Amino acid sequence: MCRSIKTLRRPGEIATTGELEAAARQYVRKLSGFREPSARNRDAFEAAISEVAVASRRLVEAIGVEVEDGPDRWVPGGGRARTTA
Repeated sequence: MCRSIKTLRRPGEIATTGELEAAARQYVRKLSGFREPSARNRDAFEAAISEVAVASRRLVEAIGVEVEDGPDRWVPGGGRARTTA
């Protein structure tokens, strides 16, 4: 797997809906090979992101991680720096 894939959250942290969406977007970009879809493919690209975000939420909730509504809190720096809520 590519090293540029960023960690969603540190153990013990609550995940946010923004982080799940950002992770889904990152996955769809990696899988499709495109950072941004063409106008023709935009609907399919966005639908895939939504579906992956829903599946991701099911996964993290099933393993006992709480999910709350909120923005993506990822800060550049390899996951070492986070903003506080």
